[in-house]
Amino acid sequence: MISMVEIDGIEDWLIGQALGRPDMTAMFAEMCERLRQCEVPVDRAMLVWSTLHPLIEAELVFWENGSDVQHERIPHAEEDSEEWLTSPIRAVLVNREPMLRRKLTNANAPHEFPILNTLSEAGYTDYLILSTEFEIPAIRGEYPSTGIIVSWSTRDTDGFSDDALNAIRYIQKRLALAARATLEGQISKTVAETYLGKTAGHKVLNGQIRHGDGEIIDAVIYFSDMRHSTAIAEALGPEEYLGWLNTYFDATAGAILENDGEVLDFIGDAVLGVFPIGPNTLDEAVSRAISAADETRKRLKKVNADPSLSHPLKVGVALSVGSVMFGNIGVPERLTFSVIGQAVHAAARIESLTKTVGTDILLTGDIAGHAGNRAHPAGTFDLEGFTRRQPLFTLE
Repeated sequence: MISMVEIDGIEDWLIGQALGRPDMTAMFAEMCERLRQCEVPVDRAMLVWSTLHPLIEAELVFWENGSDVQHERIPHAEEDSEEWLTSPIRAVLVNREPMLRRKLTNANAPHEFPILNTLSEAGYTDYLILSTEFEIPAIRGEYPSTGIIVSWSTRDTDGFSDDALNAIRYIQKRLALAARATLEGQISKTVAETYLGKTAGHKVLNGQIRHGDGEIIDAVIYFSDMRHSTAIAEALGPEEYLGWLNTYFDATAGAILENDGEVLDFIGDAVLGVFPIGPNTLDEAVSRAISAADETRKRLKKVNADPSLSHPLKVGVALSVGSVMFGNIGVPERLTFSVIGQAVHAAARIESLTKTVGTDILLTGDIAGHAGNRAHPAGTFDLEGFTRRQPLFTLE
């Protein structure tokens, strides 16, 4: 016998979850366990939601009684897979149905979705999908609505009773409230980190949003620029050049991220990245920056190995180190989080000298001192902001 008093207890718990920032996987698993304790015969459930993410189309949490809960992220490319095209969840989305239910007890009955045959063979007797719509930021495409979809399955001999169905419907709306609060927080974090970087995004979400908010940090600066970009842009045209530009960014910005650096800005076809020193040693920050430069070379070599390539991808990279201001710059109505300081200007100027020296990577003396026998003198040069000529080094 399902007790509504106990169901109300689950509701109160979900409201408490909505007021915090719960983990969706853990919350959904505990909710399913609580439903079973209230005599709602849930043996399998899956929660699905769309999200706003450059790589991820949707996420799901799969729970089955007696097994570990699973969390999966579905890349954009997988939305056209055969499994998805024949999924009842997709049918609910396309047809905007609030509910889909199929009894599975008749083994000879034809099922229009492959998953139903699988569940029937596994001993499940009833299958239910409920859709709860609410507005959250998402990529609008084939499915204009947003919210959550939950599939519910049971092995109970008689399937879901009317009381069980009512309890599930009641609780799913409360789950939607908790999910919406959590997902909006996750999307805000994703957007902030995607457009600002992890460190800057974290600072903004923690209140550093005023004009001039910032701090002085010590960091290794990575600055790169593409060679012959204007000529290549004219030769390729806007659309093809955009793809080419992203290939360049993957080789440079992608290398920074792979080595735990921060990409702060894309300045036209230039990339500005930092490796904060903080509690880490200068040796460690320099090591990660040099590894990023090595990775850039590796990725460029792979790109340029394509025999069909009409324009070789060449870049100049500079590494410098110093104290910089890390914070909000711009006007109060339009801010960006970046770094400013002599080390940044030096890196930009040094990168331009890679063309004069005839090398792809140049290092300041401070960086070269930590690069061992891989650093070789390239000469001394006048750099804006420095009273003395500065020695620069190539990276073997």
